[in-house]
Amino acid sequence: MQQPIIRKCTIDDAPVIREIGRRTFFETFRGTTSSENMDAYLEKAFNLEQLERELSNPSSEFFLLYDDHASLEPAGYLKINTGGAQTEDMGDDALEVERLYVKREFQKRGFGKMLMTHALDIARRQGKKKVWLGVWEHNDNALAFYKRMGFVQTGSHSFFVGDDEQTDLIMTRTLE
Repeated sequence: MQQPIIRKCTIDDAPVIREIGRRTFFETFRGTTSSENMDAYLEKAFNLEQLERELSNPSSEFFLLYDDHASLEPAGYLKINTGGAQTEDMGDDALEVERLYVKREFQKRGFGKMLMTHALDIARRQGKKKVWLGVWEHNDNALAFYKRMGFVQTGSHSFFVGDDEQTDLIMTRTLE
C-alpha cells in the first residue's frame, strides 16, 4: 500500500476544491441553520470566482490530500493563510488554518492529522510562533480533534452562515 500524498494546489484545482468544500460543509452542518442560509453560505464561500481569487493570493495556500499516488479522487484539502489573508489580524508571527476538510468516507483514517501536521510544518519553516483556527462552538468532533492536536481556546468570533450569526471558538497552538 502506498502512502497518502499532499499536493499544493494551483488555480486549476478550483473546481475540485469547490466540490469538496461544498459537500463537506453541507454534510457537517446541515440542519444547523435554514436551507436558505446554507445555500447562501455555500454560494458565497465556494463559488469558482471566489476560490480562484483565494488561490491567487500569495498569502494563502491550498493543499489536496490523496489516499495514495494512484488515487484520482482527493480525500480532502487544507487552506492556510498568513499575513493579511488571515480572517482575523493575528499578526505576522501567526499562520491560520482556515479550512481542513476531509470527505466523510475518508474520515477516521488519520488524514485530518496529516493535513494539520502539514500546516504545522509549514508554520515552523516560515518561522511562525503560533497556528490558529476558528471552529464552531458546537462542532464537538472538530473541537476534540483540535484539542488532541495541542490547540487551546484563546477567544471567539462571529461566523456567519448566510445571515445566521454563529460563534466560532478561536483555538491556538504555540509552536516550539
